[in-house]
Amino acid sequence: MAEPWWKSAVFYQIYPRSFADSDGDGVGDLPGVTARLDHLAWLGVDAIWVCPFYRSPMTDFGYDVADYCDVDPLFGTLEDFDRLLAEAHQRGIRVIVDWVPNHTSDQHPWFMEARSSRDSPKRDWYIWVDGDPATKPNNWKAAFGGDAWSWDEATGQWYLHLFLPTQPDLNWRNPDVAAAMHETLRFWIDRGVDGFRIDVVQGLTKDPAFPDDPPGQILPHSAVNNCAGTHEVLRGLRRLAEGYSPVPLLLGEVYLLSTATVAGYVGDGDELHLAFDFTSLYAPWDAGAWRACIEEVESEFGARAAWPTWTLSNHDNPRHRTRYGGSERRARAAAVLLLTLRGAPFVYYGEELGLEDAAVPPERVVDPGGRDGCRSPLPWDGGPGHGWAGAEPWLPWSPEPETRNVAGLAAQETSILHLYRRLLAARRASPALSTGSWRALEAPAGVLAYERADGEDRRAVVVNFTAETVEVALEGRWAVEVDSDGLEAEGFPGRLAGDAAVILRPRVD
Repeated sequence: MAEPWWKSAVFYQIYPRSFADSDGDGVGDLPGVTARLDHLAWLGVDAIWVCPFYRSPMTDFGYDVADYCDVDPLFGTLEDFDRLLAEAHQRGIRVIVDWVPNHTSDQHPWFMEARSSRDSPKRDWYIWVDGDPATKPNNWKAAFGGDAWSWDEATGQWYLHLFLPTQPDLNWRNPDVAAAMHETLRFWIDRGVDGFRIDVVQGLTKDPAFPDDPPGQILPHSAVNNCAGTHEVLRGLRRLAEGYSPVPLLLGEVYLLSTATVAGYVGDGDELHLAFDFTSLYAPWDAGAWRACIEEVESEFGARAAWPTWTLSNHDNPRHRTRYGGSERRARAAAVLLLTLRGAPFVYYGEELGLEDAAVPPERVVDPGGRDGCRSPLPWDGGPGHGWAGAEPWLPWSPEPETRNVAGLAAQETSILHLYRRLLAARRASPALSTGSWRALEAPAGVLAYERADGEDRRAVVVNFTAETVEVALEGRWAVEVDSDGLEAEGFPGRLAGDAAVILRPRVD
């Protein structure tokens, strides 16, 4: 049986508000994404993950869904989505969409009906608790600050929201909720999408006793919620997916800090296909920390014969170049690391340009959660509007958009953009890099070295996490295939510059 497509794929995350604007309103949209697909095809990505574009009041920029089966006019129309899907498929690019099953908007018709009366047929579609308006049901905290409960004055009960008060949590223990949400998946599968990135998977079911979190806990409850009932929900989703051919990908955001716990969300091959493990998102620029992270992922996911995921940046966290001190050299070396690990790598839009977080002045802050900097618009050229259609974008640009843009870096063979293209080409051409095994190699302090292998196909990867040039001795004779400086080196003499990385192939001369 052939391996599933996602096992060898490189994914590219698109935050549509910030990717490309086609109509001049300063906000990116679906036609803008379609118009820029050639860039992604040239880069060599296999699949795109498109963040929410559904109808929404936008209190959480689309993660507060008011209609799961329509496109918000801010982003276009259903016909625009269909065109994007068709154009991507013509280029050999698969499309996965965000699906937000933990909560809806408070403007969703389901919740509006549910809160209309305690006797509403949809009342039990959400989580309501009796009590006194002065005393919350428990001490759970919401992800963006404040308590996870809001009092509904009209009906005299508390409702649960692990995120904003405008994002009431669905009650997945109600089979009617499961059936209705399954229909929203079928809507998009029938349109031809290739899979789903599932938001806040660990939140789907809650302990019905609603026990207090331990004293002193600083994490919001969404980061510790981990109930056995969620696994049955996921098995139901997997059964739905398996009813289609080809089977749509189920990729889950499991925002828990334990790799072992995250790996459990693939079940026995009957739950998620892929589960985001975010230890790499928080790993410091340190060889020992990275080796420990990789070995733990290899152990926990390997024990379940599951395929890991790797990511360095996303729409909820600072870009890794910013997190690693602003150095482009480190960003280049990190790209080599990300795209040579065993598992599915996810490239956040703009990483191929080496973008840093934007500096957002107080008068332009739109997200009180502090995520504006990592959501800056993608600059396409060096002109005044940087390739956007008209109005000033909804957020400021990242630093140096006059030079750090797609057109400008595409014209420079040694740019970080070309490095990403070479890395994706090298990965696609090598079974070892795309689906092979991983094995740590001996290396000096501050250096991470490992081998990827698939039969006779072998590659070695060396990443220098220090600022100093180091001597690296590997068994055998190797030649440089890709180096993070963007140069076409002829051989590997054993010296590696600081904050640099190389992919090596066996020498045959």
